[in-house]
Amino acid sequence: MFTEIFENQPLDPSEAARRGARPALRKRFYRRAEVGDQDAAGFPLLLDGKPVKTPAGRALATPASALAEKIAEEWNAQQDVIDPARMPLTRLANAVIDAVRDAPGPVADEVAKYLGSDLVCYRAERPAGLIERQARAWDPVLAWARDALGARFMLAQGVMHVTQSDDAIAAMRAAIPSEANDVQDVWRLGAVAAITTLTGSGLLALALAHGAIDADAAWAAAHVDEDWQMAQWGRDDDALERRAYRRAEFDAAVTVLSVLPLPEGGRAPD
Repeated sequence: MFTEIFENQPLDPSEAARRGARPALRKRFYRRAEVGDQDAAGFPLLLDGKPVKTPAGRALATPASALAEKIAEEWNAQQDVIDPARMPLTRLANAVIDAVRDAPGPVADEVAKYLGSDLVCYRAERPAGLIERQARAWDPVLAWARDALGARFMLAQGVMHVTQSDDAIAAMRAAIPSEANDVQDVWRLGAVAAITTLTGSGLLALALAHGAIDADAAWAAAHVDEDWQMAQWGRDDDALERRAYRRAEFDAAVTVLSVLPLPEGGRAPD
């Protein structure tokens, strides 16, 4: 039950406006969300004692009670209606359970594709101020990849494509949490994939997942160019509205990684 709430969701405010209207929202129909006792699926989310299902009809359950509690907080925070746009952790959970769990390899491959043309490898030719900001935000990530994982990435200026070495891609591919038959790894992978898409950088996502940078630094690094443009030409309120929505998505993925950190040593288990 309850699967229809998240079908064809989510829409961010800008996307909803482009389609002409917000989707119809269901009225809140439950008194309390809570976490049930651990079962074969994990720690289930319960609404008034009844289990919640994902859009695909699977149990909405997590491998850690602390993560399930965070999802329950989202449901308890809903007021008169249930607004999936304000429930990024629940939506990420649905994606992990319904999609990532069935195809971790292809999801990891999508993350790896970003590494071949990663944001942090493409530098501005000018002005000097932007070049300096990019270097300050991005060079530490490349240094971590090189020193911790032996992955040496080449830089390019402007839009000219640079081909990264197979060795560099392979070294970073091995750091993506996807190979273990471990439900926690599936959740970690879902979080890394979400962060990669939101930042446009597999390197930023993996550096964050492995503790090489913190969430604020990763988010700021993903927006160096945009922030520079706004500093020169003024605020773009529409862009900032979209960014706020994406930041909530990003924070949901960071929550998963904070509750389910990678094992000591930084790599997913073989």
